[in-house]
Amino acid sequence: MHADAIKCVNLSRDFRSKGKTVHALKNVNLTVKKGELFGLLGPNGAGKTTLIKILTTLLLPTSGRAYVYGYDVEKEFRKIRPIINMVAGGETSGYGLLTVFENLWMFSQFYGIPNKTATERINSMLARLRIQELAKRKVRALSTGERQKVNIIRGFMTEPLIVFLDEPTLGLDVETARMIRKFVKEWIAENKERTVLLTTHYMMEADELCDRIAIIDRGKIIALDSPAELKKLVKSDVSINLEIKPAIKLDWLSRIDGIVGHTAAHQDGKVKLRLVAKDDAVVGEVVSGIYKENGKIVSLHKDEPTLEDVFLKLTGRGLE
Repeated sequence: MHADAIKCVNLSRDFRSKGKTVHALKNVNLTVKKGELFGLLGPNGAGKTTLIKILTTLLLPTSGRAYVYGYDVEKEFRKIRPIINMVAGGETSGYGLLTVFENLWMFSQFYGIPNKTATERINSMLARLRIQELAKRKVRALSTGERQKVNIIRGFMTEPLIVFLDEPTLGLDVETARMIRKFVKEWIAENKERTVLLTTHYMMEADELCDRIAIIDRGKIIALDSPAELKKLVKSDVSINLEIKPAIKLDWLSRIDGIVGHTAAHQDGKVKLRLVAKDDAVVGEVVSGIYKENGKIVSLHKDEPTLEDVFLKLTGRGLE
């Protein structure tokens, strides 16, 4: 069996939009080993979904090559499809008139799973995700969290070698998200041949789950390493969270030397500012600037370096 679960060689994908060429992926080189839980981080429009669509044989590359378990995504897609599956956050897949069990059984038949085996797997996974009491409920009556647990079962019950998880806990409550993360970790630990490629906006999720992480921005891989090694990139920097009232303008921040990157969120007449700076002296300049803009600091505290700080340092902007 091929040593690599995923391999991309100078992979590019272009789109035409309003008469212009958009470079969604630019010469991506990437290797994911079997048994890895691999993370792909980046803001919307960075190229994450385009890459997943190519690897799941839903989209052809413009140039370069991509391989899944050694199979070429262009020439050998029929060999790839039976060994992969995908789950995306916010999916409403399934037929609302059918029950949970009927939907899952139907999907199992698309993969040719024998009836007895399919029934055993479905019942086992319903119990594992603690929704066995929903088996006879119609899918249209499920909550967002319940529906996503059903999507997880659909994606994993075919016993794929590689699962692509695209924002799998998007919009879920804390308990449901925690259960899904626990399930994914246990699933990959049960068989060293299994591999997961995860995209997420949640930095703590990536930090908790992933063996290695690639950060992608504007179609390019700009960093790739373990979460611990990536965070060393900002180890000497200062990470600060501030809450400011009222929601003042912050365009003057770009004129302060020593700010590595920052991101701001406006809400309820306040602004939450996170910045990465080279030293504490820079923080003093920021505080002075806030008061000059007639802003009041509601709270200020330092943080340990996070993966979001790494992204801020590498790109100068946040993940949203």
